[in-house]
Amino acid sequence: MLTERKLKSGGAWVDLLDPSDDERAQVEKAHGVRVPARAEIEEIESSSRLSRDGNTLYMNMPVVTVDPDGTIMPSPMGFVLSGKVVVTIHYAKLHTTAAVLAKLDEGLREVSAPDIFALVIEGMVDFGADQLETIAADMTAISQRVFRRNDARQPNIREMHKILRRMLSQIGYTGEHLSQIRETLLGLQRIITYTMETCRTWDETDFLDRLSTARHDLQSLIEHETHLSDKAQFLLDANLGFINTEQNDIFKVLTIVSVVGIPPTFFASMWGMNFHDMPELAWPHGYFIGLGIIAASTLVPILWFKWRGWW
Repeated sequence: MLTERKLKSGGAWVDLLDPSDDERAQVEKAHGVRVPARAEIEEIESSSRLSRDGNTLYMNMPVVTVDPDGTIMPSPMGFVLSGKVVVTIHYAKLHTTAAVLAKLDEGLREVSAPDIFALVIEGMVDFGADQLETIAADMTAISQRVFRRNDARQPNIREMHKILRRMLSQIGYTGEHLSQIRETLLGLQRIITYTMETCRTWDETDFLDRLSTARHDLQSLIEHETHLSDKAQFLLDANLGFINTEQNDIFKVLTIVSVVGIPPTFFASMWGMNFHDMPELAWPHGYFIGLGIIAASTLVPILWFKWRGWW
């Protein structure tokens, strides 16, 4: 889909959402710039992501998108920037470009193509900050759930396994989301740095100042993302530790039961043998003595485990 906005400065902004070959050719003919195809935008080499043809810059980066069903999918985004035209190419609906288009429709036309580029970059930085804030709130909730204190109702083993499994899935999803956001932030950082170094001789100096501010904001966001990634790893390790503890408790109970069952099994098997000459058969109270010894052989290991603090 091709959306074009003419600017009062004489330039234009062309936004391409999943463009066809005809739409790309139309833009190339109208504005005299090359519009790269998706395969070129998806390249990961630095020389492919950041290049220059005269005074026209070609840049691309990955952006993080979330489907309605919650699936995180990386999507490529490309920029073509010159002094008169800026072209944004993306293959998923982006909140940032929609917001800037809305501003233009509301009457914001006293801007140039580089200003539009700066507006899109600023919007992407703000959107990245909002995503990190949401993830930070989710991780706080997960942390409070993992390290809950004074819980009046302790869940049983089945409920605890479901809780830990669900939290493990949430932590993994959060970690994947953070990884995709980091790729976006690093891509933005490279694009801003490259633009500032390449366009320092342009007459449009205001947008360079705005990019400088956005770069400082990006640096703080990258540091915050690093902190959240470390926290996600800590929560993952803690959750796996709790799972191992729960499993160890189960094996401990099974081990104690098996050990406690050995002595009574021994006595019951011994006195259950069908030999004709068995001294215990002549005891007047042998049956009750046998039951007592079996009971005592069960209680003694239990008391021993309790005394040692193993159970």
